[in-house]
Amino acid sequence: MNDAHQTHLVHPDHSDRQVRPVRLGPRSVAALGLVTAIGIVAFGWPLFAGGDSSLSAHAKDAPWLFAALLPLLLGVVVATIADVGLDAKAIAMLGVLAAAGAALRPLGAGTAGIEPMFFLMVLSGRVLGPGFGFVLGSVSMFASALLTGGVGPWMPFQMLAMGWVCMGAGLLPGPDSLRGRGELYVLGAYGAVSSVLYGTVMNLQGWPYIGGLATGVSFVPGDPVGENLARFLAYCLATSLGWDLPRAVVTVALSLTLGPAVLKALRRATRRAAFETPVTFEPSRR
Repeated sequence: MNDAHQTHLVHPDHSDRQVRPVRLGPRSVAALGLVTAIGIVAFGWPLFAGGDSSLSAHAKDAPWLFAALLPLLLGVVVATIADVGLDAKAIAMLGVLAAAGAALRPLGAGTAGIEPMFFLMVLSGRVLGPGFGFVLGSVSMFASALLTGGVGPWMPFQMLAMGWVCMGAGLLPGPDSLRGRGELYVLGAYGAVSSVLYGTVMNLQGWPYIGGLATGVSFVPGDPVGENLARFLAYCLATSLGWDLPRAVVTVALSLTLGPAVLKALRRATRRAAFETPVTFEPSRR
């Protein structure tokens, strides 16, 4: 057979090419906007409830939120695939990273805020992009709850909050150009801020229930939003800051020390999965 007519598959060498995060298309933006709006309402509606509103209804939010969250997460995945044409390899990578995140969480088990899961979620969100990052954070938190027995009314709120953390990492500036120490500093700073904000948002889910204690930091149904927010800030400073700050420190330390290796591995895996690589044919050569 004439070698000139022999062909073989060629995947161009992209070892020096920057791997771009998965982009957001119009369907992905719409799906993420919907799930974010639902999450904001679920977290914040007690602040705007009247004084005669019963918070017992808020205690029953979790099953309804969870029931709405699962199809919305699937919708984000489907919308992202429809927008950018990803295939099963991207879903497989999502599953592997979610399993890794779930396995990391019990290492600290939330002790004094030491949660190594956060740095992996931030770095993965950076590489995978905001759409898949949101799904990764939510699914990782769901899997870790099953693994640690932490299933409760707080779980769907944790899924939303962690999804926002990963989505924010995917929205950070310079996804195509920022590399090296500069990127690590940006990710470390974001990891610190998001670690504190995660604890703050989760406080908002449980804080209205302490209204019956009648303390100076208790939620008062029907009071002006500004006054309740001032009490909420005092509540966070008094109760959770000792957990949130160590979480931020651990996230920054792991991002700066392990970040280069983890980012390199994630980008290499994305590159080898060939999400953006066209298959070409060319004549074989001896």
